[in-house]
Amino acid sequence: MLKKRVLLCGLVLALSVLSIPALSSSPQGKDSLYKRLGGYDALATVTDDFIGRLATDKELGRFFVGLSNDSKGKVRQLVIDQLCAATGGPCIYLGRDMKTAHKGLGITESDWDIAVKHLLATLDKFKVPAQERSEVVTALSGLKKDIVEK
Repeated sequence: MLKKRVLLCGLVLALSVLSIPALSSSPQGKDSLYKRLGGYDALATVTDDFIGRLATDKELGRFFVGLSNDSKGKVRQLVIDQLCAATGGPCIYLGRDMKTAHKGLGITESDWDIAVKHLLATLDKFKVPAQERSEVVTALSGLKKDIVEK
C-alpha cells in the first residue's frame, strides 16, 4: 500500500511533464525551457508548491498518507530531476517511465483532472509566462494515456 502511495507521487512526475523530448529542445537562438522557467531553484520551488497542493487535496491526499519524510523527500527529488532533465537542464532523471510508475494505481480521469487543476494553480501562483505554460500543458496531454487507468 505504501508503495502504491509513493507511486502515485509519480503522477506528480508525470504532471511535471517530462519524458517528452520536445520540451528539452529549444529553437535556434532561444533559451531552453529550463532556463526560461528560471532554472533549478525555480523548478524546486514550483515542485514544492505543487506537491503540497496534491498532498493536501481532499481527494488526492489519500495517496500521501503514511509517507515518511524520507519518502516524501525522494519523491520531491525525482520530480525536480525529471523536470530539470526534460526541460533541457543539467540533471539526470533516474526514475521509472510513467506507465511503469503508475501501473496498478487506478488513477482515474477525475484524479488526473484534479492534479492538472493544481498544476495550473501553481503555474499561476508563480506567474509562469503564457508560452512556457502552453508548452507544459501541451506536454501533459501526451502523458495522460500512460497514467490514467480507469
